[in-house]
Amino acid sequence: MRIGIDGRKIPEAKFRGPIGILNHAKSLGMEGVFFRTILDISPKLDKGIIREVRQRADELGLYLEAGLGKVNPYALPETPEVRDVGDGDTLLGFRRMMEACAEFDIRELWISTAGIKQQYRGRFTTDRFRTDVSWEDQLEATRRFMLKLKPIALDLGIHLNFETHEEITTFEILRLIEAIGEDVVGVVFDTGNIHIRGEHPVFAAKRIAPYVRQTHLKDAYVELLEDGAYYQSRMIGSGLVDFTAILSELNKYRPDLNLTIECDPPRLGAVRGEPHFIELYNPEWIAGHPDLSREEFAAYVELVRDYTERIRKGMVKPWKQHNTEPFEYPEALQCIEYSKQHLENICQELGI
Repeated sequence: MRIGIDGRKIPEAKFRGPIGILNHAKSLGMEGVFFRTILDISPKLDKGIIREVRQRADELGLYLEAGLGKVNPYALPETPEVRDVGDGDTLLGFRRMMEACAEFDIRELWISTAGIKQQYRGRFTTDRFRTDVSWEDQLEATRRFMLKLKPIALDLGIHLNFETHEEITTFEILRLIEAIGEDVVGVVFDTGNIHIRGEHPVFAAKRIAPYVRQTHLKDAYVELLEDGAYYQSRMIGSGLVDFTAILSELNKYRPDLNLTIECDPPRLGAVRGEPHFIELYNPEWIAGHPDLSREEFAAYVELVRDYTERIRKGMVKPWKQHNTEPFEYPEALQCIEYSKQHLENICQELGI
């Protein structure tokens, strides 16, 4: 298992460009870069630029991963660049991105079903609870669109991997894999997002481990409130995620899996807002998670309760204090190094 970093979240990503990101990642001791989409490498799919990035990654001995974008047709208007790269034809845009990835041997590709809407609070931060279209209709539209992408993926020899994103459950991802085919569909395991759906991280890991082909690793701060819970991402090793159990499970199925750290980028003086509010006790939220068993939900609440006690006892930094502390370039580098060291220690302990 090699440890790398998300190319969109690495400090100064916007200023360095793709080659600069690779060089920066190498200087930080990273073993790879996961660009969120191939358009992050070249918005116009310039083969010369992509070739340079591929060659530089190889020269530095870095793994190179990328993605495509949202595959939920109801969310596609949020990413007009995908349609643009197809000259107005969305399917052609995906084909061109997939062909560009395959040509330069980038074969594990990130996809998602929607995006977070942080300006709202509670369940409306995700498209799961849209009132203009049901989540079931969105999943069905996603399934149909993925079946259009399947023959392209098969022809090119690539995998399209659903992230365990804020709006979708692991249960639903597994059903999509079954409906579309594991020969072309896998999972990007984000160890933070699953908490927003009330899933226990180890339970989730055991469910999806056979299908995990990419990762977004981060830790989680989850604090119980009277009417729900607060979720906030934290650097690996400082939250409630049991990475030892998770990496042990993932290693059973894919010993060569790349471990990509998804760190918070520097805030550059910006004030961090309120954490994500999870409406754990809202009847509509509960009804919106029919797959979540009592056993798992009870284990999840117990995990969060224990962590909340640690917060109350001063063993964990509360979110208000965390938000007021500076998090600029030096702090972002410390976060990366701490996360990397934590993962390396676990890998060494497990012998993987």
